[in-house]
Amino acid sequence: MQTIRIKTSSTARTDGTERPRPGPGRDLAALLAGAATAVAGGGALLALADADSPLRAPLTLFFLLAAPAAAIAAALHGLDPFGRLLTAVAGSVVLNMLVAQGMLATHRWSVRGGIVAVTALSALILVLVSVRRLRGRTAGRQGD
Repeated sequence: MQTIRIKTSSTARTDGTERPRPGPGRDLAALLAGAATAVAGGGALLALADADSPLRAPLTLFFLLAAPAAAIAAALHGLDPFGRLLTAVAGSVVLNMLVAQGMLATHRWSVRGGIVAVTALSALILVLVSVRRLRGRTAGRQGD
């Protein structure tokens, strides 16, 4: 039998960690996250201000999907990226439906109220995730 050896590139690391890629693509994720935040924030502001703009509906819809999805994705940092994305988007749709159903059941439906409720729930999820991570770090330091 013949052994086939696979040559690794000279840039591969032996310790299993990956070095940051040189070039313009290394900051693309941060740039896209910033752009998505700006677009979602603009959608929320257009909806809350009741502005007459053709961009109000698509940007507000983007906010209603992106804000809870970002909060849920932050809570699911242990999953692989595709699983986290899929779960976060599904959770976002579920959260939006629960808010809408609760507002309709109490006869308090309004666009502004829905935006505020989704924003508050998304912020609450992010705060809970942050507190959980800080407690985990603090408990790790006390155990040393």
